Amino acid sequence: MLFDSHAHLEDERFDDDRDELIRGLPGRGVTHVVNVGSTLDTSRMSVDLAAMYPGIYAAVGIHPHEVSQMTYDDLNRIEDLAGNPKVAAIGEIGLDYYDLSPRELQRQWFSEQIELACRLKLPVIIHNRDAHADVLDILKSKKDKILGGIMHCYSGSWEMAKNFLDLGFYISLGGPVTFKNARKPVEVAKNVPLDRLLIETDSPYLAPVPYRGKRNDPGLVRLVAEKIAEIRGMDFDRIAKITSANTKRIFGIDS
Repeated sequence: MLFDSHAHLEDERFDDDRDELIRGLPGRGVTHVVNVGSTLDTSRMSVDLAAMYPGIYAAVGIHPHEVSQMTYDDLNRIEDLAGNPKVAAIGEIGLDYYDLSPRELQRQWFSEQIELACRLKLPVIIHNRDAHADVLDILKSKKDKILGGIMHCYSGSWEMAKNFLDLGFYISLGGPVTFKNARKPVEVAKNVPLDRLLIETDSPYLAPVPYRGKRNDPGLVRLVAEKIAEIRGMDFDRIAKITSANTKRIFGIDS
């Protein structure tokens, strides 16, 4: 059975069919989903969803796009939410050099949220766009305290991935590994150690082929697993079993 390590089921694009979709996931082979917050509101919504459905877990955090007005009171509220037993990680946090927030503030609040995760003994879910060197530098500066985490929807090179693996991180691949001419994700999928490989959808974004451009949902994580199995010349069921076990391990989920 499959574990989608990163989705945003609180998104308004699921408003019309959220309950039906979530209840139908086991029938599509998906037993677990981590729903990931990106603001205070979506973090609260993630916790609420986790309370409603046994297979849904939550991550809470503030995305780099959203840190321009972030305060220490916000950080305290994230900490309060993280006290819920179904919160599995702090995230998604990181750096995004599309620059919707000032880079200095991104680096500040990335570091602060990592420190929070360290205090709470939770892993982190890392968003990293066009900021590989700075993300790596910040993670290295915390390596003696950080519990580990996930490079979400990893888009960098295999050479860069080795650095994150050396820090104990897992590499999560999503729909882009199925895209035509997806050279970097395919190389990573081929080479990442099996015990550090995760799969995700990032729903409702980044739907895999043949649904590219449409709304993504956790049921489509099967297509990601199938593509990775094809790339590695492995059986689909083995990829599904390995990635599910890996995801449970990093998030501390035993059910």
